[in-house]
Formats: sequence, C-alpha cells, structure tokens
Amino acid sequence: MPILSAVQHRAETHPQQLAVQIGDDRLSYVELRDAVLQRLGGTPPGTDRPKGPTVIGQPNGLEFVVRFLAGVAGFGSVAVLDPGWPAEQRADVLARLRGLESTTVVPETMADGPPDSTFLYGFTSGTTAVPKAFRRTRRSWQQSFPRSAGVLGLTRDDSTLAPGPLSASLNLYALAESLHVGATFHSLPGFDVAAALERIENHGITRLVAVPAVLRLLAQRGLASNRLCRAITSIVSGGAKLDLDTTVLLQRWAPAATVSAYYGAAELGFVSATVLAPGQPPQPTGTAVGLPFPGVRIRIVDDQGAVVAPGITGTIQVSSDLVCDGYLWGDDGAAFQRLGTWCTVGDHGFLDGAGVLHHLGRSQDMILSAGSNVYPQEVEAALQALPGVRAAVVTGLPDATRGHRVVAAVLGDTDMVAGTDLDAVSLRAACGAALVAPKRPHAYYRMSELPLTPAGKVSRRMLGRWIEQGDSRVVRLR
Repeated sequence: MPILSAVQHRAETHPQQLAVQIGDDRLSYVELRDAVLQRLGGTPPGTDRPKGPTVIGQPNGLEFVVRFLAGVAGFGSVAVLDPGWPAEQRADVLARLRGLESTTVVPETMADGPPDSTFLYGFTSGTTAVPKAFRRTRRSWQQSFPRSAGVLGLTRDDSTLAPGPLSASLNLYALAESLHVGATFHSLPGFDVAAALERIENHGITRLVAVPAVLRLLAQRGLASNRLCRAITSIVSGGAKLDLDTTVLLQRWAPAATVSAYYGAAELGFVSATVLAPGQPPQPTGTAVGLPFPGVRIRIVDDQGAVVAPGITGTIQVSSDLVCDGYLWGDDGAAFQRLGTWCTVGDHGFLDGAGVLHHLGRSQDMILSAGSNVYPQEVEAALQALPGVRAAVVTGLPDATRGHRVVAAVLGDTDMVAGTDLDAVSLRAACGAALVAPKRPHAYYRMSELPLTPAGKVSRRMLGRWIEQGDSRVVRLR
C-alpha cells in the first residue's frame, strides 16, 4: 500500500504542508512522518518480534492516524474496531484477533509491504452478534487509489473533509487516498453539523466525503441559514444510495461541486459510480447506481447462476481486483462469496439496456410478504418522488398471516408550503401509482428523525424496533 512512501516523499518535498487536521489538532507532512517514525522506534529496526495486527479502537484523533500508518508499515497489519461496540462484543473480537499472531520484521524506515500481504482487518455486521471479519491485501487498495482519484475527483491540491468516524471504511479510505496523492485531510472528533459547516467555510475545504444522511443534514442546515458553499468543487457520497432529493439539495447548496455517488461494499470495494457535473440534472430513477467502476465487470445471475438479460432482476456479481480476500470468521453464507473470478455480497439488482446498474438491496433486506419479494429501495424511491417527502424508510414487521407486512415511514420536507402536510391517503396513492399491489405498504408512519447508525447510515431494522416499541419518533398516519 503506497501510503507510507507517499507520506515520506511529501515530507521531503513539502514538509510544512498540512497533512491531517482533526478538530483543532493538526500535523504537517513532516510532523506526521516523524510521529510515525517515533511510533516505530520502540523496537530496534530489522529485528523479529511476535506481533498480531495493531488494534485501533479509539475515536477520531491524530493518535488514530499515527497508529494506523505505523501499524501497516512493512508487513504490519491493523484491525480497526468500532469504538461504540459493547464491551462483550469487543472482548470477543480481541480474543479472536489474538489467534492471528505471527512473526514480523520491524521496518527500518516507513516502508510499504509487499502487494499481496494483508494490511487491514475490517468488520461488517452479520446475522450473529459477533461482526464478520474480512481481510484486505495492500494490492486491493493500490489498485483502487488511482481509479477513485480519477472517477471521484481528487488531486494533491484538494482539502478533503470526511466528518464521519474513521472506523468506517468510507472515511478510513478517504484518509488513505488523500495521503496517497499528497493532499490534505480533515475530520472531526465527533460528528457535529455546526462544526462541519465551520470547517468547510473557514479551512479551505474543496472536497466533501460522507454518507447521504450526513450530506443531507449539511445541505439542509446550510440552505436554511442561507449559507451557500461555493468553495467545494467535489462531493462524494458512499455507504448508501444517494437519493434524488438529497442530490438536488446538494446542488443548490454547493453549486460549483461535481456530485459523485458510488455503490460498493466493504468486501467488494468500488463497483459502480454516477458523476454529475455542476448544474447537470440528476436522473429521476431511484434505483440506478451508475456505470461500472474502471476495471470492474458486472453481471446479473438468477438463482441457478445463469446470466440474465438486461432488465431482469437477479444477484449482482462482480469480477474485480478491488475485492477483499474473504472472511476470517463470521461467514454466515449470506454475504461475500467467491465463485471463480466472480464475487458477490448477495445484493440484488439489474442492468438496464445502457449498462447502468440498478441496485435493489441485499437479500437479507428483502421482505418476503405473502409470497412476494419486496425490495425496500423500490418502495422508498416511489415515496421519495412525492412532493413533501424528504426521505423514506421501508421495513418489514412480523405478521402471522403474511410472514412480514411492509410498512413505510417518511420524513417530511421542512420547505413544504404552509398548510400542506403528508397523510396516509397521499402516500398510499403514490405507491398505488408506482408499485404493484404486493409491494405497497400496509401502514404509513411519519418520522421526526431518521433512524441512523453511529456511522450515519439509515437503519431499517432500527425503524422496525421504533415502531414495535412505540417510540415517539414515529407516529402512525391515518
């Protein structure tokens, strides 16, 4: 992974350039290099030592960055844990990681290890309490860096802000790619809308990387206070589908920005992307996630593994050199699978006649209701096309007759004309016009806020819990 050599080179050619700033704490490239070398200096160079992966489980901060870079030096590897995990879950993962110990050589300099060696152990949720652990080689990110910089717009002159947790792969990759090209990276100790807007306005931010829910909050707050963001030239959305309404908000808030959205997975890397130039109108479809990323092939197969024609829904498979090396543990059979040169995480979708990929959701998100397969994203797209709907979330609740019943919750548009409101009649009419009967929700709710994970992703399961527990953040519409 050519991060360390890039940091070393930048420290020699542009020593005082700002490399990383998190909150008020900052390091220039030469300071970052020296901090990493100091971290590596605890053991005489060139000696052997037993060493498992460096475990990083703290919140955002310069210590996180230094530990990450020192941990991947030479043959080293890191395991990045979510600091919000419960103590029991964390202890379980740490016990499993101790079984990965091996003998490594302490590098004499900030050396990048061999391309085929493992450098990262990441974690993703599964059907059990213990997160699934996957591993990545340096080569997978080596191949990703130049492609993502080209597609998603990153140069050494950019200052990127990724305000989310560095434990999430979206933000960790944003840090790594920024250092790889010799640019400047910003983050926050914890996400705060006001702090993020202050950073954008007063610290020369030109590029913003975040999940759609965070981007929506920033654009809403900026527009509500009449603070247009004219300095940002690139906005990158990942981690979830960027909806049409949020795209329009971003274009209003940052009129000079190219808005890029990519579809991928922690296990697969980049799969496809859409790129909108400033002022370019977005496509109205709610399921399209763009053309294949450079070097990535996509096909759709049926339950028997046969390739289907354009427009037919099936399982998304990719052939790519950006994928991970598989799971260490937690493989529940419902996610990453390698089938020869083709890989999948169980997502469903279709390719249209122009080769654009449409993503309908993961197999575990699919709702089986009265014998019909319902993809939440299809229903959410139908609802979000209705004026007055800022966002929609769809989930399935247990039902003795149907197996599961489809329910939908909407977040109202704060910019609606006075005197208008959302009701079940208008929502039912929108779904009736866009969806066949089995896909139409059986109940509608209004949310006061989105059900978000600590990483800022919308959680359909959390919505289900809110409804079942009578949470005040969701109210049934009649």
